[in-house]
Amino acid sequence: MNEVKEAKEVNEVIRRRRFSRPAAHSSHLSRCAATGILSLALIAPATAALPTYDKVRDGYVSTEGVLLDRNGEPIHELRVDQHGRRLAWVQLSQISPAFLAAVVRAEDKRFYKHGGVDWLALGDATIDTLFSSKPRGASTLSMQVVGMLDEHLKPRKDHRSIGQKWEQINAARKLEHSWTKGQILEAYLNLSTFRGELQGVRAAARALFGKQPSGLNQQEALLLAVLLRGPNAAPTAVAKRACTLAKSLEPPVSCAGLETLAQEALSGAPNLKPAVALAPHVAHGLVGPQARRVQSTLDASLQAFVLEAMTRQLAGLNAQHVSDAAVLVVDNSSGEVLAYAGNAGESSSARYVDGVKAARQAGSTLKPFLYELALEQHLLTAASLVEDSPVNLVTPSGLYVPQDYDRDFKGLVSLRTALSGSLNVPAVRTLMLVGPDSFVERLRALGFDHVTHDGDYYGYSLALGSAEVSLWELTNAHRALANGGVVSPLKLTPGERGGGRRVMDRAASFIVEDILADRAARSITFGLDNPLASRFWAAAKTGTSKDMRDNWCVGSSVRYTVGVWVGNFDGSPMWDVSGVTGAAPLWLEIMNSLHPSGGGAPAAPPGIDSLQVSFDPPVEAPREELFLTGTAVDHVEAKPAQATHPSIVYPGPGEIIAVDPDIPGDRQRVRFEATGVGPDAQWRLNGEPLQEGSFWRPQPGKWLLTLHDAGGHQLDAVRFEVRGGAEPVTQ
Repeated sequence: MNEVKEAKEVNEVIRRRRFSRPAAHSSHLSRCAATGILSLALIAPATAALPTYDKVRDGYVSTEGVLLDRNGEPIHELRVDQHGRRLAWVQLSQISPAFLAAVVRAEDKRFYKHGGVDWLALGDATIDTLFSSKPRGASTLSMQVVGMLDEHLKPRKDHRSIGQKWEQINAARKLEHSWTKGQILEAYLNLSTFRGELQGVRAAARALFGKQPSGLNQQEALLLAVLLRGPNAAPTAVAKRACTLAKSLEPPVSCAGLETLAQEALSGAPNLKPAVALAPHVAHGLVGPQARRVQSTLDASLQAFVLEAMTRQLAGLNAQHVSDAAVLVVDNSSGEVLAYAGNAGESSSARYVDGVKAARQAGSTLKPFLYELALEQHLLTAASLVEDSPVNLVTPSGLYVPQDYDRDFKGLVSLRTALSGSLNVPAVRTLMLVGPDSFVERLRALGFDHVTHDGDYYGYSLALGSAEVSLWELTNAHRALANGGVVSPLKLTPGERGGGRRVMDRAASFIVEDILADRAARSITFGLDNPLASRFWAAAKTGTSKDMRDNWCVGSSVRYTVGVWVGNFDGSPMWDVSGVTGAAPLWLEIMNSLHPSGGGAPAAPPGIDSLQVSFDPPVEAPREELFLTGTAVDHVEAKPAQATHPSIVYPGPGEIIAVDPDIPGDRQRVRFEATGVGPDAQWRLNGEPLQEGSFWRPQPGKWLLTLHDAGGHQLDAVRFEVRGGAEPVTQ
């Protein structure tokens, strides 16, 4: 039998070896070792059938999931298995030759000569194990591989029994008959643990040296090779072993630098960073243990560009207390999401927060849907004149006094000017026509799931975006405008189903988009040169929430819709940042990147008439205007102002005014406002004439404000209260 022949050969080798022990004792040991080897080899039980190389390789599963972009390119790598840390299987051809040579030299120097068992090394190891205080093993690479493949052959309590050892020997010899040497070495390097939980040379090379296995140099190869024998040894011990191994190579390698490299690579916990990490929030939502490799609709190059642009914009806004941003880019036709940046990554204040799905106040970005509803219901046309003047609205929570973005009232303006210039008071007046409940119903139909209350809860401030929305919802709603009023779900994976449904009138949606793309009409507030002025047709709307906590810009071209949010995840206000200075520049940069050759304007749908219109009084120049069929007029005349009874507009009855403790008292003023009075009207407070006309330095207490004509006759009176500051004034 071959086992008997091999055992006799080993006995002869051992007999000839010179030991430091007395000759008689050495001869006795040799005979014992040979006899033991021969006996165990003869009685070794049959081992279980070993798996094929192909089965082992096919069954090897990485602990990392991967999100692919629309073209199959990896866009994000994500750990999905907490047992070990493995990357994709690596072939021998992808591994540094220096590392392959170092491993064979360190672990099994006669690997290419033996048939699975190194009998010479085994004989030496047997003697050392029986009579030395430092027993050593003699497992070949083949023996180690079968130990990894067969659960029965794995050591128990850090060592194998004699029976297990010889089953391992028998299995290794069988493995050599069915696998090639290259396959055995390849499996060994993929299945072995190198340090901590790092399994396989690909994970070890990337975690410890930031390289692929093919790029390992001689020093790195030596350190990794000796880690196989002691994965968790101290850096100094690893360097010492590597130095010993280096001296045995031909030609020898200098030990200089090995200790330094060992300290740098092995002192801390291994850090296996993702090879690519561009879309963490999408990856966490799609990739998992049951879906380790998922293709998305994202575009890797666009995603990378968006993240870079976000980082640049935030760096420019840093001095204005802006830390965070989010971006969503979608294809209008398919609804596929092309870029999804929940935050700016490393530069974000909270990199795990998803700014795309977070709910924030919408600001003026909801106005297009309000005006579309008014157009659709034939309450207004794009040429209708709306008054932009002070208005005080009594609500259950107190007096509501909307102001415009630039704190300047424009008087009579057309709906086109009011929407494109983002004027607040006309929007509130329009909501009074439409009704808050009707507007809430429309917003919900558009997919604003965060709008959960009725119209009474939001009140007239809903026209200015007091409701909370997410960038996901807002971008898709603006996409619906671009698609003629049809809403359909956004998609993150190819092939997702979800039919569209009409929510808004097609023609009214087109008119709103035309207004949002009108540079001239927008100039009343933003000027002609602003970040919304793209070099191609694009409809855009900005928005800023109360106290400058949220900053938006959402808009569409014919093909794409881009939504941008800028602010702080902790809710702290920005410093003097508006939609035009915060979100709009980023929106424009992304839009320009999507249209390197420009883009055309959409064609008008049926149901729209174009007509030259003029205004009386001539508050706006004559122009070509768009109308829903049946609503067109060529002349718009403002209704004559009706006589107004003299009345106090501000403060309102029972209003409470708070003194700001952060502003010096001598710098604070309240301006009293009235309508229907001439320049000779007089103000009196608690019966005393005001010395500064309509301005007054607020003092804590309860006050009676009266309005008088030139003859001293009282025209109106209100009572109000001032709180805060010094002690109240008693009456």
